[in-house]
Amino acid sequence: MSVDVPTSGKAGTTRFGRVAAALLASQFGVYVAIITPLQLLLTLRLVGITGSSGAATGAFGVATGLAAIVVLVVTPVAGRISDLAAFALGRRRTWILFGALTGAATLVVLGQADAVWQVVLLWCLAKALFSFQQASTTAVLADQVPAERRGLASGLLGLVIPFAPMLGLIVVNQLPPGSALQWQVVAAIAAAGGVVAVLLIREGRPERRPVAPGGLGELLKSFWLDPRRYPAFGWAWLVRFLITATYAAGSYVSLYLIQRFGVGQAEVGGLVLIWSVVNVPAAIIGSLGCGYLSDVLRRQKPFVIASAAIGVLSMALLAFAPSLTAVFVAAGVLGLGMGMFLAVDMAMCVRVLPDGANAGKDLGIVNIANMLPQSLVPLVAALLLALGGYSAFFGFLALLGIAGALAVRRVPEIGQEGGAPGVAPLRRA
Repeated sequence: MSVDVPTSGKAGTTRFGRVAAALLASQFGVYVAIITPLQLLLTLRLVGITGSSGAATGAFGVATGLAAIVVLVVTPVAGRISDLAAFALGRRRTWILFGALTGAATLVVLGQADAVWQVVLLWCLAKALFSFQQASTTAVLADQVPAERRGLASGLLGLVIPFAPMLGLIVVNQLPPGSALQWQVVAAIAAAGGVVAVLLIREGRPERRPVAPGGLGELLKSFWLDPRRYPAFGWAWLVRFLITATYAAGSYVSLYLIQRFGVGQAEVGGLVLIWSVVNVPAAIIGSLGCGYLSDVLRRQKPFVIASAAIGVLSMALLAFAPSLTAVFVAAGVLGLGMGMFLAVDMAMCVRVLPDGANAGKDLGIVNIANMLPQSLVPLVAALLLALGGYSAFFGFLALLGIAGALAVRRVPEIGQEGGAPGVAPLRRA
């Protein structure tokens, strides 16, 4: 069995400025859609339904935890489907548009949910649909961005992750707290980002390619990348998961402010916005500066280690913050470290991909390491808060950051891939 697959794998199919703008637009839409609800809208929706922050905490953990399982399953499948897409629109553009529009529609419905089970179900569906867009977007980076410019491209994409939710928070804070209109505006931004990306990206003509050369069994086995066979890829995945989990503390900020400092529902949106206003400029400095330096110095691992150390420091500041002022100082520290990490992380993962012909599927597996912490951290938080409060919660995240800094030592540096077992040169589709 075979399908028509666009030959869009050659670098330069879309000129760099155009493809960079497309990546930014799509990434912007995805992160407005995912992080804005995690930082604020889900909390407001669940508090409104349950009537208490305590009940909302449990419901928040269930929703995000189940969504994490959905993301774990859907993301590599979405990437594989993207690799094999036979539509005239293109193998990446088709699924960017599909994920953006269907995910946005789901957010609109979620904004009108009036039961916890509806919020849980719809949030899982939204995360699954946006996984298609995210998997295809990162595959475009592997397909069309030359290796010598991936540090800059990775830095630009990293910049969007804190910047997009900040703009989302600015917009939704102009609207009635907990209203369906907040969700509708977020959905509109998400849809627009996907449409703009599709208009900017250029893809080649389809060619015939077998779906599963060895049958269904081989197709299913292709979703497993044995870390013993591809150790560099396995270590890069683990580094991304551990350090992203440390920085996922930001998704818990609204409940942290409500429970630790007694902030009211009407005021929490404004304080979360202040958090973002402090956090994002620091992330911009870290992301753009380190992305550029990484390309110039031809080094990535020192920036990852430094970002992990800064992440540990920010967790310590949050764990023992005596006032809101200290919390906002921690926001700046966290932003700087997160920007440094995001500047080089994706470029490092793309560099150790086992096979460029399956970049969509493989980067879908990479994206699991990015998306899982956003959902799992709030789930683990419920247990840790019950055992030892916020000191235990942020202390645990600090330990994950330390583990990430140790794990990156096993990833080959730029130019050393050929000497590392399990690292094949990236082949273009």
